[in-house]
Amino acid sequence: MSDEKELIDPVLHDDDVLVETALRPTNLDEFIGQIRAREQLNVALKAAISRGAAADHMLMSGPAGLGKTTLATITAKELGVPLRVTSGPTITHAGDLAAVLTSLNNGEVLFIDEIHRTAKPALEMLYLAMEDFRVDVMVGKGPGATAVPLEIAPFTLVGATTKAGVLPSPLRDRFGLTIHLDFYEVAELVQIVTRSAALLHLVIEDLGAHEIAKRSRGTPRIANRLLRRVRDWSSVNSDGVITLAAASAALDLYEIDPAGLDRLDRAVLAALVNQFQGGPVGLSTLAIAVGEEMSTISEVVEPYLVRQGLLGRTSRGRVATELGYHVIGGTSAQRDTQLRFHGGKS
Repeated sequence: MSDEKELIDPVLHDDDVLVETALRPTNLDEFIGQIRAREQLNVALKAAISRGAAADHMLMSGPAGLGKTTLATITAKELGVPLRVTSGPTITHAGDLAAVLTSLNNGEVLFIDEIHRTAKPALEMLYLAMEDFRVDVMVGKGPGATAVPLEIAPFTLVGATTKAGVLPSPLRDRFGLTIHLDFYEVAELVQIVTRSAALLHLVIEDLGAHEIAKRSRGTPRIANRLLRRVRDWSSVNSDGVITLAAASAALDLYEIDPAGLDRLDRAVLAALVNQFQGGPVGLSTLAIAVGEEMSTISEVVEPYLVRQGLLGRTSRGRVATELGYHVIGGTSAQRDTQLRFHGGKS
């Protein structure tokens, strides 16, 4: 993935970890946005504390970069217990999960990021652990193998996923609370940018914060990443104060326009409009046309273009919408061709 695409990729990068940790809210009162999710979590945590028991298992779903890990961290802090962190891709065998589960102490929070990528044998073990606080460990091999039940301490599982629909039903049914996170409004992102700037000891004007927020694709992680790039530009090219002019100049330099579109977003739309007459065109063909990996197009570019109403997915492939034509400056003749192809529908 190119450096410029990493700016608007909502997935956590290695160079984000230390800064994100420092900027992360530590309690629900500090957490900005996601009002419904915060209210749901607040009730669940207060109820668990009043009962003196482990909180219900929680599934947090939604696109990357919206705060699932932060809410898991807050959950453990509010409950006053340690947080154990692992991820689905690292749990390749049931034994990996058994080692984690048997090491948990009473009431601890186990956070499994990308839980949908956990190996199937481990998921089957997780069902029993979540429901009965027990794991069955196989001893021996072949016909003589025996399942030995091991009791584990009551715990709270917090699973995070960007693809809740692919989770097996038996797993989804065992979560007492499902919290869905949505993209943020610009006003909420302004608050996040302003808070992050204060924590980084930066001087930022309201219009500068707003400019960064509106180009952040509704995602706090991207907003914080863009803030750091604007900080760098401002420290080199001006007095370090993040003004509207500084934010605009810096983000223009990185080819992120006022709508949050970057070079690759515009290249995808331009290919649809100019090379493929608005589509439909298959994902692999589109990826070749813009010289990018299919996974980058489908996971980073397309979700935002679809959400903005610039691109559509059909059974026959990707198509440019009327708004997509307008953004890319397509001609009326090109637009008419697409309308005839689709029978008058975009």
